[in-house]
Amino acid sequence: MDLAGETVVVTGGTGFLGAHVVTELESRRAKVAALGRGDYDLRDRSAIDAMLVDLRPQAVVHLAAVVGGIGANLAEPGRFFYENARMGIELVEACRVADVEKLLLSGTVCAYPKHTPLPFREESLWSGYPEETNAPYGLAKRMLLVQAQAYRRQYGSNIVYLLPVNLYGPGDSFDLERGHVVPAMIRRFIEARDSAERSVRLWGDGTPTREFLHVRDAARAFRLALEIYDEPEPVNVGSGEETTIADLAMTVSSVVGFDGEIEWDPSRPNGQPRRKLDTSRASERLGFVASIPFDAGIRETAAWYEQQARPSPRPAPHP
Repeated sequence: MDLAGETVVVTGGTGFLGAHVVTELESRRAKVAALGRGDYDLRDRSAIDAMLVDLRPQAVVHLAAVVGGIGANLAEPGRFFYENARMGIELVEACRVADVEKLLLSGTVCAYPKHTPLPFREESLWSGYPEETNAPYGLAKRMLLVQAQAYRRQYGSNIVYLLPVNLYGPGDSFDLERGHVVPAMIRRFIEARDSAERSVRLWGDGTPTREFLHVRDAARAFRLALEIYDEPEPVNVGSGEETTIADLAMTVSSVVGFDGEIEWDPSRPNGQPRRKLDTSRASERLGFVASIPFDAGIRETAAWYEQQARPSPRPAPHP
């Protein structure tokens, strides 16, 4: 798909990943409509139909989602399932009816089974049930792959599905209750540093592993998929590097200058035991390989938070 001059709608286009995807598409001279929460209610089919009439896109990139960390998923599993499933299902059907040329859907690494053999291959997606703390969210997103492939078979719809890993970078949500692990850790360690705390207590035991991808790398993968990938098979998008939560905590604490102790709370859930993707399909089909080193990305993200987003530091306690 030659993006120059084409109208592309990006749902969630004012959000974390969406804003970077918009920048990537605009670099190819696409006419991008970045939709935020106040534009069209994607849970409402009539609102989606109105959006497609108003904007008449040649392509739609669906990034809008209800997301959060372990705590948020545990607190609102019904909402995470219902709203994510409904937004995607209604949008795909509306795009079919409106004859949108191409639709690019974002899945999630949370869709993989809890005990998937490493590295996660796309063929393993259906080999079991996701990790319990985020299964409703993961299954809602997994259902969109079923719909995409069914619509391709029956209607010839060109729907592409990517599976990104945990993203991080400037512009992320640093909310301690709803944010993901990297921004939450950055904020927690900075606040502990500024208030001269002697220790930081984190969920779990530090042994789970995660794979992290800088948001600009992820945005490039989405742009490449829109331009050159037209196949039914899902594609993992990641760095291919596995990091323990304990090592992540050490990296973040070092980057932000917190020199206290790191304590673990094993009474709180760890989440999925391990995550590491097989990224060979992305390399072969998209020509995509992650380019931003993890340590450099963490430094950039922490610096952005300190400069742009963090609240005023709490005063240090008197000795």
